[in-house]
Amino acid sequence: MVGLVEAIPAGEGRNFEISGERVAIFHTRAGQVFATESECPHRGGPLADGLLGGTTLVCPLHAWKFELGSGEPLMGNCAIKTYPARLDESGRIFVKV
Repeated sequence: MVGLVEAIPAGEGRNFEISGERVAIFHTRAGQVFATESECPHRGGPLADGLLGGTTLVCPLHAWKFELGSGEPLMGNCAIKTYPARLDESGRIFVKV
């Protein structure tokens, strides 16, 4: 367990340390959670500070866009690493790194 979903406002992301790795976890307005690497592969932008629209993440530095479920680029030329993430009925976030 990483933490409680209430620690991440809907539509935002936060960084967590999991098994020695820094991971960005996002809580969508629809109540889903997603986990990705914490830095954009383009220029190291802090992904947890990016804009979230549905399941699209926009890097805060250069506006590259990624699909949170797959990590595939929607704008830009490289993907981001994703991790399996889920919520349980109590609102606890679980991420497999």
